[in-house]
Amino acid sequence: MKRSIVALIATCLSLGMMLTSFNAQAAKKSFADKKVVLQISDPNPFKQTLVLNVANNLIKHYGPDQVDVEIVAFGPGLRLLFAENSNKGRVNSLVSNGVRFSACKNTIKNMAKKLGSDPELNQHAVKVDAGVVRIIDLVKQGYTLVKP
Repeated sequence: MKRSIVALIATCLSLGMMLTSFNAQAAKKSFADKKVVLQISDPNPFKQTLVLNVANNLIKHYGPDQVDVEIVAFGPGLRLLFAENSNKGRVNSLVSNGVRFSACKNTIKNMAKKLGSDPELNQHAVKVDAGVVRIIDLVKQGYTLVKP
């Protein structure tokens, strides 16, 4: 009897953790009229600023409740989501307006080989298995891909 209760509790906790993880990424605005995924794969600080400007302009134009924006960072563009990136304040501000940030696990793994450890990411970055796959999945869900 005790074993089955422990197993039930363990199952519930596992399910709860999976749902929490899923909800963190799936906090999409299903009511939004426009859905946009922005790709950042360039290490150039000007491109990083540009992708943040585009996200900000979308929020200003449509309003935070009418546009769903996700920025997917992979390859050298992952630097945008480094914890100490000079744009971290802008990232945090966009998050407060509902913009989501996805970080490619493949890139993190490859960077860890070069750096000796995983790069420290912005607290709002959600790790996804592969940045390109995330973009493909979002496009299939009706998102418009923009590569500033």
